[in-house]
Amino acid sequence: MKSVFIDESGYTGADLLNQDQPFQAASALYLSDSDAKSLIAKHFPKIKSEELKYRDLSRRQKNWNALLALQSDLLNNYECVSYICDKRFLLILQFIDYAIEPFYYDKGINLYEDGGNYSLASLLYYTGDTLLKGDNFREILLLFQHAMKSKSEVSVVALIEKVKASPWHELPEALGPLAHESPSCIEAIMHKDVSTDGAYVVLLSLISRLEAVLSKNYEIIHDRSKNLEQYDITLDKMINHSEKVSFKETEITTIKFPLKLKGVSQIDSKDSPGVQLADVLVGGIIDSSKAITGKKVNDYNKCIVDLYKDNQLIHLLPSMDFEEQKRFRKGTQGSEVIDYFSRHFS
Repeated sequence: MKSVFIDESGYTGADLLNQDQPFQAASALYLSDSDAKSLIAKHFPKIKSEELKYRDLSRRQKNWNALLALQSDLLNNYECVSYICDKRFLLILQFIDYAIEPFYYDKGINLYEDGGNYSLASLLYYTGDTLLKGDNFREILLLFQHAMKSKSEVSVVALIEKVKASPWHELPEALGPLAHESPSCIEAIMHKDVSTDGAYVVLLSLISRLEAVLSKNYEIIHDRSKNLEQYDITLDKMINHSEKVSFKETEITTIKFPLKLKGVSQIDSKDSPGVQLADVLVGGIIDSSKAITGKKVNDYNKCIVDLYKDNQLIHLLPSMDFEEQKRFRKGTQGSEVIDYFSRHFS
């Protein structure tokens, strides 16, 4: 059984509006530790530190060519996949999940059909600030985030009052449920087993893609980071889940159980060349996203995304191309996936 090394970057816990780290990502690569060690020696033969660290290397322009060559080598010769998400967009999707969708579910309306939740989230992402004027939409998201974490009646009341005080009639489909104090939405926000922490979403999306591209059983090895460690229990539940079932998530992704994933373990990154290379991939894709969105552009990071093939990069980013969104997610089973996962892996 081969090993898949993974690493993540951009984790800020339940705070998805952190302006310094707007993206969260994870990368996985499928190779042996001996191959990983050889690649490090090939591209960084003079490195003196005991561990290859992307953050340290990328700060120095003299390392940029070697970093690009290493990432190109990995992406051309090994099974690799990276996942990147805009955390503000993810928070808006969660706002739809808990503060909007339960209201429509009670009325027999499937908000997830053909990716309708993604289209609505994209609309809110690009127009929410303008239609609600000033900082109203950001403050609503901040209060929602706080209510999801604290689970207190005071926090939920503060969120509802903010919605009512805003020009919510400009977006009645999205803000009407809270403005009318939908009991189902309040109950969903208060549920003890949900939060806005994005690590689980990122990790599950990465695993879904790995399940699609890998033909054999595999194990995951990751660094000893707290945000990855806390999901090992959930991953173990998924690994041990024997029921045969499948769900279509997008045009190119279907999650099937039982998984090909058969184990998950932690290791100090200093002892794992494979984990160190996963750190290089995920650091690169975060830098590339900063370049694409104009947050930080240089001759190095604007080249990274061009190294990826279409099937090596998945993303959770807003899009106003609603027809393409609908086509890509036509027939997807978002509602069924949420129900099934909440029953078995909560």
